[in-house]
Amino acid sequence: MQTIINTTNRLSKNDNLIFITSDLKNLDEKYFSDNEIQHIRRYNKEHKTTRFSFNQFNRWIFVQILEKERKKEIRLENYRVSGSKLTPVINEHKIHSLVLIDADNKPEEILAFAEGLALANYQFIKYKKDLAGKLNSLNSIEIYGSGANEKEVDLLNIIIDGTCKCRDLVNEPVAYLNAVKLAEKIELMGEKSGAKVEVLNKKKIESLKMGGLLAVNKGSVDPPTFTIMEWKPKNPFNQKPYVFVGKGVVYDTGGMNIKTADFMNNMKCDMAGAAAVASAVYSIASAKLNVHVIGLIPATDNRLNGNAYVNGDIITMYDGTKVEVINTDAEGRMILADALSYAKKLNPTLVIDTATLTGAALRAIGKYGIVGMQSKADNEFKKLRSSGDKTCERVVEFPLWKEYGELIKSEVGDIKNLGGTDGGAITAGKFLEHFTDYPYIHLDIAGPAFIEKSYKYWPAGGTGIGVRLLFDFVKAKL
Repeated sequence: MQTIINTTNRLSKNDNLIFITSDLKNLDEKYFSDNEIQHIRRYNKEHKTTRFSFNQFNRWIFVQILEKERKKEIRLENYRVSGSKLTPVINEHKIHSLVLIDADNKPEEILAFAEGLALANYQFIKYKKDLAGKLNSLNSIEIYGSGANEKEVDLLNIIIDGTCKCRDLVNEPVAYLNAVKLAEKIELMGEKSGAKVEVLNKKKIESLKMGGLLAVNKGSVDPPTFTIMEWKPKNPFNQKPYVFVGKGVVYDTGGMNIKTADFMNNMKCDMAGAAAVASAVYSIASAKLNVHVIGLIPATDNRLNGNAYVNGDIITMYDGTKVEVINTDAEGRMILADALSYAKKLNPTLVIDTATLTGAALRAIGKYGIVGMQSKADNEFKKLRSSGDKTCERVVEFPLWKEYGELIKSEVGDIKNLGGTDGGAITAGKFLEHFTDYPYIHLDIAGPAFIEKSYKYWPAGGTGIGVRLLFDFVKAKL
């Protein structure tokens, strides 16, 4: 259940309140007793306490004091994180609704605080039998005394909704969410948002000769899908579409190069790129942004049986490239390559792919950011990185120097699907670049897409990374 955010111009004596300020001088003392005010001032001064809570019997009142921060991106993230830290306290007290008091009159900051509260309130408890005492109580957040307008709040609700839908998809097990079911879920998202959705079945994929997607699917009993999700308003500002491509490996065993030990435990998350793309287009369409965007989502699981593709196979891709298979666990790039080639026919302004592609990206920067690479898209990459700073879905640029192309040359085919141990995230990107001829950005989200323990406003499990980033990137162009 999504936490809904609204604005209000009324307060009642029973409203649970959160006062948010970076200066106690701005605190409205009429809501507090003299003892409460003295307590806040004393403990803030002597003990540097920044959060206070008071049970006034008919309601709870919280005070959150934030440090002053000049850099806007850091300041907004501080507000989100502060909001997220208060969420478990709200639920512990079984509070259903609350009102945020913007004591400093900082509308962007108050929205960020509400965003952190709402994102941290997410739960995935579909498969729990006994929900008694486990459901979060917080249902609604109202913002009072702020310059935040209804349009901004509506957009925030849409972004939160899209992020939570992304998390839901990532958290679903493959026993429920195979490639066909993923396509059905995206069709439902299209119906709700107004986006057009077309699903290509296995027969159509075979007729298009998408060799990479078909090769990875050979070990599966479930058919692959290739989903096209499009939002095109009547008069979009862009003549050529922005195309997002998402890796949709709904479960990855590694294939014949089977993953060992516990490396397979969370491989239901290997479609987080597909979830991010579908949810981003869903959010853009729900917001009716005046931009033409297309999402391409190749989907399959990567399993092993007697007919699975193996090392040494030569796969003919959608664009005719002959790829030598070096490792069947480098499957994501195989299905993405077909989608990237398909994107050429769409005459795109820019293509961005999003994928949980390599362990190398995770090892390089951990869960704290996204590894990004670009080809012919230097200015667009700078804008994307700016959106990453704003949303704190930060992008770190790795190079796509031509020398890395030497590492994926094949003796028996055109290229091979693995470049070795050195620069693994980059050679994966270099492989994908081979299938592009347009401005292109590759985002490897292997680090932050799925986490074992909650972090800031990310719950354990799927984080929804990429939705807020892509939405802000598109919105900033309008």
